[in-house]
Amino acid sequence: MKSTLGWGLIGASTIAHEWMIDAIRAQPGHTIAAVMSGDAQRGAAYASAHGIPGSTTALDDLLANPAVDAVYISTTNELHAPQAIAAARAGKHVLCEKPLAMTLPDAQAIVAACNAAGVVLGTNHHLRNAASHIAMRQLIRDGAIGQPLFARVFHAVKLPAHLQGWRVHKPDAGGGVILDITVHDADTLRFLLDAEPVEAVAMTQGDGPVEDGVMAVLRFDTGVLAQLHDAFNVAHAGTGIEIHGTAGSIVGRDVMTQRPVGEVLLRTAEGERQVPLVPHDLYAHSLAQFAAAVRGEGAPAASGEDGLRSLAAALAVVEASRTGQRTAVRLG
Repeated sequence: MKSTLGWGLIGASTIAHEWMIDAIRAQPGHTIAAVMSGDAQRGAAYASAHGIPGSTTALDDLLANPAVDAVYISTTNELHAPQAIAAARAGKHVLCEKPLAMTLPDAQAIVAACNAAGVVLGTNHHLRNAASHIAMRQLIRDGAIGQPLFARVFHAVKLPAHLQGWRVHKPDAGGGVILDITVHDADTLRFLLDAEPVEAVAMTQGDGPVEDGVMAVLRFDTGVLAQLHDAFNVAHAGTGIEIHGTAGSIVGRDVMTQRPVGEVLLRTAEGERQVPLVPHDLYAHSLAQFAAAVRGEGAPAASGEDGLRSLAAALAVVEASRTGQRTAVRLG
C-alpha cells in the first residue's frame, strides 16, 4: 500500500478552505495536487492562495491527473453522485461531503461504484470524530447510563452570511436545514447509540424556498426516541446533545460544532461529574482514519453505508414534514 496520498479537491469550497486543506496536509505524506472549480478564475485564485499546483474546470482533467490518488468532494449536493461515481471509475478513493447524495438511488449508486472499483468511500460526517462524542459513545457502551431511552439534540444555529447562498435559496442544489444539519444529527445518534432510526415525525418552519428550521422525532430500532431541533436562524441557543437512560444521563454542551470544544457531563445516582476529554481536530481525526482505510487498516470514520443511512433518515424527516404523517426510514 502507498504510504503517501495525493488529493484532488472537487470544489473550491469554503469548508475545504477553513478545515479540510489543513486536515489533509496534517497527514504524513499527504499532498494536494489539484483543485477543480466550475469557475476558472475562482479555481486559479483558490489554487494560488492555498499553494495547490494545479486548477481546472474539467472533472475529467482532475481525474486523469496521475498525482491524484483520492478526491475530496465538497460541491453542491446535486453534484455529489455523478462526481463520486466518475472518481470511483477512475480508480480514485472518495471522501464526499454529506449528504452523500440527494436521493437514495444516487447514494446507493455511489456505494456500488466504489465497491466495484475497489476504492475506499467515506462520508465526511465530522461530528462522530469529536472527542466529546467518542467519549459519550464509550460511556453508553460501558453501561454508564443503563439502557438508553431518550435523546435530545440541540443544533439550532445562525448560519453565517458567507455560508448561506445555495443552502437557503436553492432547493434543487439540496438546500435547507434538513439535508444540511439534520443529516448530521442522524449520523451522530447512530454513532452514539449503535442503533438505526426506523421512523420519523417532523414539522418545519420557513417562508423561503427551503426550510430554515425543523423539529423532529426519530424512533430507533432499540426503542430510543430522539428529539431534534435544527435551524439556520437562531443565534444564541448553543448546541448540545443529551442521552437519557435507565441509570443516568449524559449531557454534551456546545458539542454539535466543527470546533474541538464543549464539555460532557455524566449524571447518575452518585451525582454529576465532568468527563475528561482530550480535544483534537475533528477533520484531521477523520482524515487519519480515511488514510488508514486506504492502507487497508480499518474503515473510514463514516463509511459510504453510514452516509446512505443518515441520508435515509433525513429524507424520512423531509417526507414526514411534508405529509404530516409518521414516516418509515427506508433504505430502498
